[in-house]
Amino acid sequence: MSLYKKSGAELSKMLRRKECSSVEICKSILQRIDFIENKTNAYITICNDILQQAEKVDNKLSAGEELHPLAGIPIALKDNISTKGIRTTCASKMLKDYIPPYDAYVTTKLKNAGVIITGKLNMDEFAMGSSTETSFFGKTSNPYNKDFVPGGSSGGCAAAVVSGEAIMSLGSDTGGSVRQPAAFCGAVGLKPTYGSVSRYGLIAFASSLDQIGPICRDVKDTAMLYSLICGHDKMDATSAFREYTDFGSHLYNNVHGLRIGVPCEYFGNEIDDEVKESVIQAINLFKKYGADIKSISLPNTKYAVNAYYIISSAEASSNLARYDGVRFGYRSEEYESLSDMYAKTRSKGFGREVKYRIMLGTFALCSGYYDEYYQKAINIRNAIRNEFIQCFTECDVIITPTYPSTAFRAYKHKNNVTKLYTNDFCTVPASLAGIPAISVPCGYSSEGLPIGMQIMGNHFSEELLLNTAYTYETLSGGLKNERI
Repeated sequence: MSLYKKSGAELSKMLRRKECSSVEICKSILQRIDFIENKTNAYITICNDILQQAEKVDNKLSAGEELHPLAGIPIALKDNISTKGIRTTCASKMLKDYIPPYDAYVTTKLKNAGVIITGKLNMDEFAMGSSTETSFFGKTSNPYNKDFVPGGSSGGCAAAVVSGEAIMSLGSDTGGSVRQPAAFCGAVGLKPTYGSVSRYGLIAFASSLDQIGPICRDVKDTAMLYSLICGHDKMDATSAFREYTDFGSHLYNNVHGLRIGVPCEYFGNEIDDEVKESVIQAINLFKKYGADIKSISLPNTKYAVNAYYIISSAEASSNLARYDGVRFGYRSEEYESLSDMYAKTRSKGFGREVKYRIMLGTFALCSGYYDEYYQKAINIRNAIRNEFIQCFTECDVIITPTYPSTAFRAYKHKNNVTKLYTNDFCTVPASLAGIPAISVPCGYSSEGLPIGMQIMGNHFSEELLLNTAYTYETLSGGLKNERI
């Protein structure tokens, strides 16, 4: 029985029916890792106590204890989420040997629920990238074709889930880093409303944008995992005081009367024809089953990428200042003075992409340029947020492509990072506005690569987004190709 192919929801039922054990599930995952990891390079660190964790859960289930539905299910975490006693590197030389003394809020929630943490997943260094090619530990490959990227920065999360090396995963999304790799790998990826999931223990890239979110094989698993990790946390000042429903238990299959906004700015010449066609077909399917389709306009979208890279780089410049070789992390062994140690440590410890963004952010914050760049970017961010809020008075959800194309070949954009930046225009507006967005698979390209559809909603409308995505998944049957 290939348990690694099952969803979390299926395995949860099987555990309670005693059709399998958590140990058996974890052994299936470990065997799959042994078989496929040399092709995907999805993991940076694999935990050595996986079977011991699983045995504890099995013993509790045998004793008749009431456990969380996800207890005993193997989950892997992006390597920028703090895990006490487990190496957490951010895929950087700067933190290649760092072992945190504390757990992130979401890690604690997982452990308390009896979820099995299998390890830490590969990513773009400090979450800066769209392809998982900037990792100090080598690139990750797309499970559908090893010559293509899995997306980023949570590429390891999507690759591990789709290839069967993890049942579920948690990534982080700053400008699309959960949604875009989910689209590239044929998974479901949710960026929650900013503030609904605590950022405590998430190693910061851009604090006003970062958000932890699930990447899973289907919408049901995504809803179950999101229900577990959301909630107020006193350790995070941006955490929202709010009650959350059990999203996994409230999924329904109905879009009759749903008002769907389709913004013209997301269906221009920049979008590949195959991607555009697949998303339009999905929208027509919604229409067939009673949804009300509305053409809308989000004109400030054209400014989103510029604003995003100024704001995120400025915050990265500030957040990454702590890596100086003094307190923790890598330190250059050869230096002549304190300032020389700083310079050599940061020059050798950070990769090219991280240094590029630090320089861009520092420039934007310099005296004489702050008002010209950073303040204008903040004004654009506010305008984008207000534009979304206004649109949600006319429609319930907004549907767009997740990314202008399917996965691209590895190193295609090695010497043209600007192209990668501009292609983020589908995902960054939701991040700037702080609204939730989910990517669901909606077809394949002629090369056999998955295509993603993005569904966006107003603040704290995750239940509506998950049900809209669940309805589409049910009506379309989901992606049918056999995973690698």
